[in-house]
Formats: sequence, structure tokens, C-alpha cells
Amino acid sequence: MRFARYVGAVMMLAGAALVAPNVASAQDFSWNGTLSAGQAIEIKGINGEIVAVPASGNQVRVTAVKSGGRRGNADDVRIETVRHDGGVTICAVYPDRRERNECRPGSGGRLGARDNDTKVAFRVEVPSSIDFIGKTVNGNVRANGLAGRVAAETVNGNVEVQTRGIARANTVNGSIKVGIGRADWAGELEFETVNGSIEVAISADNPNMDVEASTVNGSISTDWPLTIQGRWGPKRLNGTIGSGGRTLSLSTVNGSITIARQ
Repeated sequence: MRFARYVGAVMMLAGAALVAPNVASAQDFSWNGTLSAGQAIEIKGINGEIVAVPASGNQVRVTAVKSGGRRGNADDVRIETVRHDGGVTICAVYPDRRERNECRPGSGGRLGARDNDTKVAFRVEVPSSIDFIGKTVNGNVRANGLAGRVAAETVNGNVEVQTRGIARANTVNGSIKVGIGRADWAGELEFETVNGSIEVAISADNPNMDVEASTVNGSISTDWPLTIQGRWGPKRLNGTIGSGGRTLSLSTVNGSITIARQ
């Protein structure tokens, strides 16, 4: 299982049935609403960071602030909100004269930024029963103190996640630092970057997993007792924590890998 890479500034994410989007024309954007337990609030950006924090109540709250760059007009970047069966998707939609950009959940839609480097910074308040998905191209993704599942992805930026649930995180030029409270995911849990370190901290009691870790320019370390399978080297590790089973995959080129006990 490989990290689905961006092509240009296009962003594609996995999704469900749609209704017509609501467009916000103001410079600053604000939305709040109630989702059902297990649904997700999904944020799609291009330029700018995404920050998620715990909500004080049962409502999701999203704010976005635009700041102009050297190219393009910030007023031309609109924020769209799409409700669907899986929850709510909110996107920063940039103008594009050649191709039509549209906000859709999951892998649907198209988002790109051409001749407009406006930054859109998102802040999301996430209730404990709601999952969070944050994806951008140029910017950090930070989600700390959450309780549900988290998926965080960027290209040029760092990823920082702390949740009592399960998290997935990928970047290309940046580091990944993740803390998870559960170790009962299905299949493979992957963390991948190219230029940056990876630290995954697990707080679950007695986790059972197979570990695959590799780096080119860096080291690999673990706080958990690990049974080595096959050859072990400073740049590549295959082993088992506990009785094994599900897979934890960590891969970087330029950076170190740490599997920590949280």
C-alpha cells in the first residue's frame, strides 16, 4: 500500500453521495453544525495550514482566514461546504481558467491553484464522537487532543497528530509526529514521508502488530520490545510487537524513525 501522491496541485480524496455546495463569498469563513457519531469533518486546502482542536460541545465549528499572496486575488478564492452521507467536506476552491475546480468529498472533485497563492488557514473544533480528515498541499496539518479517527495529509509541511483513536498521516517534505491511543486498526497503518523524520507513539496496552520500517539517511529505534524477523539493519527493520497481526508501516528517505511508548 503506497501513499497516493498528488499530481500538480490536484487533490483527490475518497467519498460519498453529494448535495449542492454552499458558497461563502466573505473574506473570512465560519461554519458550525452537528454531525452524527462516526461521521467526519473533512477539510481540503491548497495553501495554508489546517489546525484541529477538541470542541467544547457537540457541534463542529470551522473557521477559515484568507491572506493574500504575491499572485492572484484573495477574494477570488471561495470556501465551499458540501454535506454528504459521510459528514461534511469544506474546501478552499481557487479560480482556474483552464480546468473546473470543484469541492467533493473523498476522492471526488478537483482542487488546484494556478496563478493564485492566497493562503487559507483553517481551524476546526472537533467533538469527541466525530472523525477528522485534513488535507492540504502547502502547509502544516496539526490535530491535537482529539478522540476519534484522524487522517492527515500534506505535501510541503509537517504533520502532527494526537488522538485517543487511530491516525493515518503522510507528507512528502516534512516530518510526521503522531500519538495514537488504539492499536486495533484493520489491515495496514501507514506513515510515509520523503524528507523528514517519523515518530509514532502508541499508548494502547499490549499492542500486537507487524512492523515494517525503512529509511535511507537516518536511524530506526523502538521503545517497544520487538522480535526481529529475518535480517536486521540500521536502515531497515521487519519485526513483531506482541503476537503480530495487523501491519504498522513507516517509510522515509531522509530522516529517522521512532516507535515510541506513549
